[in-house]
Amino acid sequence: MTEQRHSRSGLHRIYYRWLFFAAGPLEQAVISRAMGWEVPEGKSGMAGFGTYERTVAAMDGLLSGRDWVCGARFTMADVYVGSQIDWGLNFGSIPPLPSFAAYAERIRTRAGYQAAKAIDRDLIKAAKG
Repeated sequence: MTEQRHSRSGLHRIYYRWLFFAAGPLEQAVISRAMGWEVPEGKSGMAGFGTYERTVAAMDGLLSGRDWVCGARFTMADVYVGSQIDWGLNFGSIPPLPSFAAYAERIRTRAGYQAAKAIDRDLIKAAKG
Protein backbone atom coordinates (compact mmCIF):
# COMPACT_ATOMS: atom_id res chain seq x y z
CA MET A 1 0.00 0.00 0.00
CA THR A 2 2.76 2.49 0.91
CA GLU A 3 4.61 1.83 -2.35
CA GLN A 4 1.45 2.45 -4.36
CA ARG A 5 0.74 5.68 -2.47
CA HIS A 6 4.25 7.00 -3.11
CA SER A 7 4.08 5.97 -6.75
CA ARG A 8 0.84 7.87 -7.27
CA SER A 9 2.08 10.93 -5.39
CA GLY A 10 5.29 11.14 -7.41
CA LEU A 11 7.46 11.08 -4.30
CA HIS A 12 9.49 8.18 -5.67
CA ARG A 13 10.62 10.40 -8.57
CA ILE A 14 11.74 13.15 -6.19
CA TYR A 15 13.39 10.60 -3.92
CA TYR A 16 15.48 8.98 -6.66
CA ARG A 17 16.24 12.21 -8.51
CA TRP A 18 17.87 13.88 -5.52
CA LEU A 19 19.41 10.73 -4.08
CA PHE A 20 21.26 10.15 -7.35
CA PHE A 21 21.95 13.85 -7.84
CA ALA A 22 23.80 13.93 -4.52
CA ALA A 23 25.67 10.70 -5.31
CA GLY A 24 26.60 11.78 -8.83
CA PRO A 25 26.72 15.44 -9.86
CA LEU A 26 27.08 16.91 -6.36
CA GLU A 27 29.89 14.58 -5.36
CA GLN A 28 31.62 15.03 -8.72
CA ALA A 29 31.36 18.82 -8.52
CA VAL A 30 32.73 18.93 -4.96
CA ILE A 31 35.64 16.59 -5.73
CA SER A 32 36.48 18.44 -8.94
CA ARG A 33 36.55 21.73 -7.07
CA ALA A 34 38.68 20.25 -4.27
CA MET A 35 41.16 18.89 -6.80
CA GLY A 36 41.36 22.23 -8.60
CA TRP A 37 39.78 20.88 -11.79
CA GLU A 38 37.75 23.54 -13.54
CA VAL A 39 35.38 22.81 -16.42
CA PRO A 40 36.62 24.82 -19.41
CA GLU A 41 34.39 27.58 -20.76
CA GLY A 42 31.81 26.15 -23.12
CA LYS A 43 32.39 22.55 -22.02
CA SER A 44 29.99 22.28 -19.07
CA GLY A 45 27.63 20.12 -21.13
CA MET A 46 30.34 17.48 -21.30
CA ALA A 47 30.72 17.26 -17.51
CA GLY A 48 28.20 15.16 -15.63
CA PHE A 49 27.65 17.99 -13.16
CA GLY A 50 27.85 21.00 -15.48
CA THR A 51 29.64 23.43 -13.20
CA TYR A 52 30.21 23.56 -9.46
CA GLU A 53 28.14 26.74 -9.23
CA ARG A 54 25.15 25.26 -11.10
CA THR A 55 25.27 22.09 -9.02
CA VAL A 56 25.35 24.02 -5.74
CA ALA A 57 22.53 26.26 -7.00
CA ALA A 58 20.41 23.19 -7.80
CA MET A 59 20.87 21.83 -4.26
CA ASP A 60 20.17 25.26 -2.82
CA GLY A 61 16.98 25.45 -4.87
CA LEU A 62 15.82 22.10 -3.51
CA LEU A 63 16.63 22.78 0.12
CA SER A 64 15.35 26.38 0.13
CA GLY A 65 11.80 25.28 -0.47
CA ARG A 66 11.28 22.31 1.86
CA ASP A 67 12.35 20.72 5.12
CA TRP A 68 13.41 17.37 3.65
CA VAL A 69 14.26 16.03 0.21
CA CYS A 70 10.74 14.66 -0.29
CA GLY A 71 8.96 17.55 1.40
CA ALA A 72 7.67 17.31 4.94
CA ARG A 73 8.83 13.72 5.55
CA PHE A 74 12.36 12.52 6.36
CA THR A 75 13.41 9.64 4.06
CA MET A 76 16.49 7.57 3.32
CA ALA A 77 17.33 10.16 0.65
CA ASP A 78 17.89 12.60 3.52
CA VAL A 79 20.39 10.24 5.10
CA TYR A 80 22.54 10.43 1.96
CA VAL A 81 21.89 14.04 0.96
CA GLY A 82 22.25 15.06 4.59
CA SER A 83 25.62 13.35 4.87
CA GLN A 84 26.83 15.19 1.76
CA ILE A 85 25.66 18.57 3.05
CA ASP A 86 26.91 17.97 6.61
CA TRP A 87 30.31 16.77 5.40
CA GLY A 88 30.60 19.61 2.91
CA LEU A 89 29.82 22.24 5.53
CA ASN A 90 32.23 20.69 8.04
CA PHE A 91 35.10 20.61 5.57
CA GLY A 92 34.29 23.77 3.61
CA SER A 93 33.70 22.01 0.30
CA ILE A 94 30.26 23.56 -0.09
CA PRO A 95 29.33 27.12 0.80
CA PRO A 96 27.48 27.78 4.07
CA LEU A 97 24.30 28.94 2.35
CA PRO A 98 21.31 29.51 4.65
CA SER A 99 19.42 26.58 3.10
CA PHE A 100 22.36 24.22 3.66
CA ALA A 101 22.94 25.40 7.24
CA ALA A 102 19.25 25.02 8.14
CA TYR A 103 19.01 21.57 6.53
CA ALA A 104 22.18 20.40 8.29
CA GLU A 105 20.81 21.63 11.60
CA ARG A 106 17.61 19.62 11.06
CA ILE A 107 19.71 16.55 10.25
CA ARG A 108 21.95 17.06 13.29
CA THR A 109 19.02 17.17 15.71
CA ARG A 110 17.78 13.72 14.70
CA ALA A 111 18.35 10.95 17.22
CA GLY A 112 19.86 8.63 14.59
CA TYR A 113 22.44 11.24 13.59
CA GLN A 114 23.42 11.83 17.20
CA ALA A 115 23.69 8.10 17.91
CA ALA A 116 25.87 7.56 14.82
CA LYS A 117 28.14 10.46 15.80
CA ALA A 118 28.52 9.01 19.30
CA ILE A 119 29.64 5.70 17.79
CA ASP A 120 32.09 7.56 15.53
CA ARG A 121 33.53 9.50 18.49
CA ASP A 122 34.00 6.28 20.49
CA LEU A 123 35.72 4.56 17.57
CA ILE A 124 38.03 7.53 17.00
CA LYS A 125 38.86 7.69 20.70
CA ALA A 126 39.62 3.96 20.78
CA ALA A 127 41.80 4.20 17.66
CA LYS A 128 43.85 6.97 19.20
CA GLY A 129 44.48 4.76 22.22
